[in-house]
Amino acid sequence: MPVASVFRAIVRRSALPETCVLAVVSVLVVVGAAGSMPALAVVALAGAAGSTLAGVRLSRLAAGPDAPTLGTPGGRLARRRAARPRRAAALLHAAVVSAGLTAAVLPLVAVGGRSTAAVAGLAGTAALLGGGLFSLPRRAATPGRLWWRRLLDGAVAGACLVFTAWLLLPYAGVPTPVRLVAAVAIGLLAGSVLALLTGPDRASGITRCRAGAGLILLALTLLAALPTGVGRAALLAVAPLVIGVLLTAAGVRRVVEAGGEPPLAPVVWPRVVVPAIGVVLAVVHQLQSGQLPDHTTVVLALAAVPALVARELLNVGPQTTQAQTTPTQATPTQATPAHTAPAHTAPPPTAETGAGKTGAGAVVGEPVPVGRAALLRALAARSESATGTLLVVDLHLTEVPGVSARDDVAAEAVRRARAVTAVDDEVIDLAGSGFAVVTGVAALLAYALGARLLEALDRPYEVSGAVLRSRASVGLAELAHGRPEDVLRQADLARRRAVQLGRDRIEWYDAYLEEQLVRRLDLERELPGAVARGELDLVYQPVIGLADRLPVGTEALLRWRSPVLGTVFPAELLPVAEDLDIVGELGVWVLDRACRQVAEWSVGGRRLWMAVNVTTRELISPDFVPRTAAVLAAHGVAPDQLVIEVAEPRVCTELPTVVARLAGLRSLGIRTALDDFRAEQASLAQLRRLPIDLLKVGPEVTEASRDRPLLDVVVTVADRLGAELVAEGLESAHQVEAACRAGCRYGQGYELARPATAERVEAYFEEFPSASR
Repeated sequence: MPVASVFRAIVRRSALPETCVLAVVSVLVVVGAAGSMPALAVVALAGAAGSTLAGVRLSRLAAGPDAPTLGTPGGRLARRRAARPRRAAALLHAAVVSAGLTAAVLPLVAVGGRSTAAVAGLAGTAALLGGGLFSLPRRAATPGRLWWRRLLDGAVAGACLVFTAWLLLPYAGVPTPVRLVAAVAIGLLAGSVLALLTGPDRASGITRCRAGAGLILLALTLLAALPTGVGRAALLAVAPLVIGVLLTAAGVRRVVEAGGEPPLAPVVWPRVVVPAIGVVLAVVHQLQSGQLPDHTTVVLALAAVPALVARELLNVGPQTTQAQTTPTQATPTQATPAHTAPAHTAPPPTAETGAGKTGAGAVVGEPVPVGRAALLRALAARSESATGTLLVVDLHLTEVPGVSARDDVAAEAVRRARAVTAVDDEVIDLAGSGFAVVTGVAALLAYALGARLLEALDRPYEVSGAVLRSRASVGLAELAHGRPEDVLRQADLARRRAVQLGRDRIEWYDAYLEEQLVRRLDLERELPGAVARGELDLVYQPVIGLADRLPVGTEALLRWRSPVLGTVFPAELLPVAEDLDIVGELGVWVLDRACRQVAEWSVGGRRLWMAVNVTTRELISPDFVPRTAAVLAAHGVAPDQLVIEVAEPRVCTELPTVVARLAGLRSLGIRTALDDFRAEQASLAQLRRLPIDLLKVGPEVTEASRDRPLLDVVVTVADRLGAELVAEGLESAHQVEAACRAGCRYGQGYELARPATAERVEAYFEEFPSASR
């Protein structure tokens, strides 16, 4: 007997019936999608299954032992309050049955009357759901500002979903007003359900009832909005209908049992991701259908902007008011008894407390917290707020002053930050590595605050009789993304990304950013010593003469075969090498290996050139020209078999030195090439100064018919300078023909020959025994 009792308790509390119903409904949807069963029949069967189970649950709750008795203490008012759950269960039971009957009768109604039947069922179900939700016990009132914030959150998502529904609903044979009303109803219902299921009270019974009611109405609205003959589109109503009735029953059970969970942290990402995905799918559908956007589409697309602006203004409005009315408060370490000074009197500024604010509503003499621990405390104090942003600011002085001067600059930077932030914003000095700002505003206003900080910190600093300048970088992370330690780590990662991208910029944290930074750290850890470990390799891409299609040379391309990171290409490898100051070591290895390889290929009398890419930093080093000559002599390679390539976009920064080095190479007989030529006016101006033998242009230059006069200028200038054109990146026969017509003598690209190992390239050369240049 005790075993049977335990078994019954487990079954009664488990979700086995709901799981079975969902499994059956899933099978029905698959069958309907395959066309083996009419879509409305699937809707009817699924709705009947879900409504039956939910109706049984609700009927037990309405007539169960939880019903109040005449002996309930507290009088008539207490008995009425105790009867609310039972009355709500009865009304919601009727609503669930009404929804199930509406779905069940649709296949039995004539085709012309299905929309009318669906609208009638929707109206009756909506009335019963409204009465049931009104009968639920009252919750504690939400504070006004928080209530408006949640409303505007839902409004932004709802506007996007209304736009999505407008584009996805069938428009053939449907009047525009009917389609618009249906789209607004579907979008607002979906937005409300999304806001309920991602809010802090999503675990409460009342929230589950409201979300379930919204899903039921969404499903019936879809059935009423879809015109007759839409076929499988009716299957879209199955999931919200079944989940809605089951969620309503579960919510009423939670209310009756008076169970619940404390408020949870809001789940923000579904409110952003789900509407965004819906908008993308709707726009793709619009483009595929070929329908041009009308005035209604444009208005609906812009409907989210007012709600978004109001949402940001709501975040900043109360802070401005507080900045004007809140008196100065002492910190715990410098607390002043209330009877020793009037409330309006502020303590005088001291050297220990730092500079106060200078703007409107500023606090003078307020101390500046220092250190990581103080920042974590500030983040923990704001963890209950649904919004907020952490800004971590890095300061990099362009000069190298003394320790006292750096401290003076840091103190002045904190003072400037306090001058541009609001009173509620907290500025924390990170003791030598910059400072942080904890603000209660959300994305847009936090980014604007970061821009103001960059502008304020960019002004010169006059300290110790010298004028210093700094370059700041700002990393931002939202407080809702996790614990204080996680938020600080995310903002610091964003700051490091801003530093890597050149400073004087603002970067937001996202998951992809973290992946990039982790990848960067792995590269910085593994790259030193890669030469000694023998992990570097070269592949070679042949250069072909476009007139006779014979190979004339190759280009050496660097690859790092890391056992930890896999194959790393130069675009990712070289920036890390430059930051680690080992690009010279890599360049020496590449030049030596490339010259050794061209020497091996020249044994049989074949005359091919080898092009080697060098960075501007390598080229301008004082020993580059003699070192290159020594490598050629060591391997017995003729100077005209080596081509030194330098990328055009980075030449201008060191143009005089680059010109001198290229001239030195040409004096030895080594040929030079300008890679990645952009054919712009500035490029043409510096082209006349560069001593080059080859000019490499991309297919975007050779194919640009509208820029044909500019291309003619490039060809003319190259002819006058004695430079030959090489078209690179040729990936189709059309591009090869365009390069020939443009006047390019040589070409390289996947259409002509792909990069390969030395052995494969040598086998490729064997197919052209007469190739000798």
